[in-house]
Amino acid sequence: MVKDPICGMMVDEAKSIHADRDGQRFYFCSEHCRKKFLSAPATAKPEEKPQGKVIYTCPMHPEVQQDHPGSCPKCGMALEPMTASAGTNEGENAELQDMTRRFWIGATLALPVFILSMAHMIPPLGRQPWVHGDVSRWTQFVLSTPVVCWAGWPFFQRGWRSMISRHLNMFTLIAIGVGAAFLFSTIGMLLPNIFPATMLHEGRADLYYEAAAMVTVLVLLGQVLELRARSRTGSAIKALLNLAPPTARLIAAGGDKEVPLDQVKVGDRMRVVPGDKVPVDGVLEEGHSSVEESMVTGEPLPVEKAVGDKVTGGTVNGTGSFVMRAERVGNDTLLGQIVNMVAEAQRSRAPIQGLADKVAGIFVPVVLAVSVLTFGVWFWFGPEPRLAHAIINAVAVLIIACPCALGLATPMSIMVGVGRGAQAGVLVKNAEALERMEKVTTLVVDKTGTLTEGKPKLMDVLPADGIDAKDFLHLAASLEKNSEHPLAAAIVQGAKDQSITLEDAKDFRSVTAGGVAGTVSGRSVIVGKPDFLRDEKVTGLETLEATAIKLQEEGKTAMFVAIDGKPAGILAVADPVKATTAEAIKDLHSLGLKLVMLTGDNRRTAAAVAKQLGLDEVEAEIEPAGKVAHIKKLRAAGKHVAMAGDGINDAPALSEAEVGIAMGTGTDVAMQSAGITLVKGDLRGIAQAVRLSRATMSNIRQNLVFAFLYNSLGIPIAAGVLYPFFGLLLSPIIAGAAMSLSSVSVISNALRLHHAKL
Repeated sequence: MVKDPICGMMVDEAKSIHADRDGQRFYFCSEHCRKKFLSAPATAKPEEKPQGKVIYTCPMHPEVQQDHPGSCPKCGMALEPMTASAGTNEGENAELQDMTRRFWIGATLALPVFILSMAHMIPPLGRQPWVHGDVSRWTQFVLSTPVVCWAGWPFFQRGWRSMISRHLNMFTLIAIGVGAAFLFSTIGMLLPNIFPATMLHEGRADLYYEAAAMVTVLVLLGQVLELRARSRTGSAIKALLNLAPPTARLIAAGGDKEVPLDQVKVGDRMRVVPGDKVPVDGVLEEGHSSVEESMVTGEPLPVEKAVGDKVTGGTVNGTGSFVMRAERVGNDTLLGQIVNMVAEAQRSRAPIQGLADKVAGIFVPVVLAVSVLTFGVWFWFGPEPRLAHAIINAVAVLIIACPCALGLATPMSIMVGVGRGAQAGVLVKNAEALERMEKVTTLVVDKTGTLTEGKPKLMDVLPADGIDAKDFLHLAASLEKNSEHPLAAAIVQGAKDQSITLEDAKDFRSVTAGGVAGTVSGRSVIVGKPDFLRDEKVTGLETLEATAIKLQEEGKTAMFVAIDGKPAGILAVADPVKATTAEAIKDLHSLGLKLVMLTGDNRRTAAAVAKQLGLDEVEAEIEPAGKVAHIKKLRAAGKHVAMAGDGINDAPALSEAEVGIAMGTGTDVAMQSAGITLVKGDLRGIAQAVRLSRATMSNIRQNLVFAFLYNSLGIPIAAGVLYPFFGLLLSPIIAGAAMSLSSVSVISNALRLHHAKL
């Protein structure tokens, strides 16, 4: 992104027009800026993107970026910071506070104007001479002037900027409409003699201060409601940001000191005391504790942490105290990546928005033309007072046709939908992925870590004849307690699950890729591969090896155990299917999806898992490249394919699928390749993602239909098509109320997604 040297807007080099001068290339947001640059003296220099500054962008036009708060030159909407922060969004709050202040002051002044203008219709007041006199007219002028010229000043600024930059928008119409009504009334009051006698009533021109003032107030109300609603769309991000603590206990030479979180650097050592939140991602260097990681896993049970274990920023420390070293800080932490992913997704554009953009691109010029045509028809063919009718109806067309509802239809739904997904642990990378998810017909899944837990678990305890199973597991697990191997951890956990008390082993030794040996309760114990046991002089393993073959055909890893130099049995460890997988697959089938499993595991294991879960199709012993080829084959057959995986080997397939779905418990590479990430690593999240996509896209279509229908009906009525038949005309005040109501309706409809059942 580079800055337009004329208007200061940040533009995309790849998409913007450019011009060369003095061997340098300059980029521009529009042809107008380019021509102005070329006609100016050769003194302009390209400005580089500021370093370390907040970049502001438009929620409706993400390509608009600048290094200071302001309004979008294309739509006039207040710009928002691109980078989410834990602090208050000062730019957005300032905008909301300013608009709220203008609304209340404007409403206080506009109400008397409205009453005075309608006083002649109120029986007790209508007979008073001052109602039609100069006192009333001058009071309306005095009160409405600050309403239009101060409270409504931002609309004139944005309208003027839209015309200068040739990006006509809703504020173009508001500025012209309100300005025309106010100027006509002021000229009519101060210089009534310039109008034809047929336009005068008792020698005076009609005034429309109440229309100018009330329309201004109603548009301000719409802005206040819109800004409040937009602040609600950020509630998901704020909730995520609040998971991180504001400070960290930094270990320094003079002792611990508390510093703001943004001052923590990679390599810093920090102390985390009981009850504190872990400040950043890092590794334990001293101490041990249990950490509640429901933010990541969705599980409420705390996880034991010892020296060398990883901890995640935002998780909650239990009863122990420990010292950790920072490995990832700021936006690089898992929490920071999640926040940025949600923020970027909320700003992204869904392909369906292209329809609204095309319509909006020609909408404002067409409305201006219709307004001019309305003025002409009423002025030449309308009843007296013709000029008054012409102006009022032309203004009504401008006011009611404001395309804010059309412009908000897609972005509001995307912002709320993405936030709702984040609350449920479904992180959407961009709006395109959310739109594509709705059309998915086939879901391709990996087995390990996706259908299964991705963590080894003790499945079978098979002691030899004459050996007690509990004693057998007690001896093996007590020995394995000293090993750091994942399979050893599975055996130890299996013993704990059976409430078996473990004891310390003596003479412990470990052989890489072989096994472990030692003494437990005075007995020699060996656990490992058969070759390792043979190296330890253990014989007679043939019977156990025959049993091991059957276990391996079931996808289990067999670990041989010898006690006192003799074969004692087998411990079988496997990666079990997640408890929620069967329910998730049933749910996905009910949504009409076909499920295909692609795995590198052996065919027997894959077939057994597929049969157990009721999958529609299975391909086993397949390499990463084979997964990509299979997805290409499915897409060539007309299927809309989503792929779910968690490993580095899944990244190519995730990129090839129309929608890649990464399990949040997997690798960073998988998450970067995916359009959707399930924070909890739970397959049920895919069903939630499908429902979220369908609900969001349905909401967008409802908004677009409403916006199109509203403008299609509103403009002809404002132009006066009902007058010849029913004698009805649409007041600019009613047009202003209807315009604001349309925007509020679209926003309210989008906010319903906050409560969508996923």
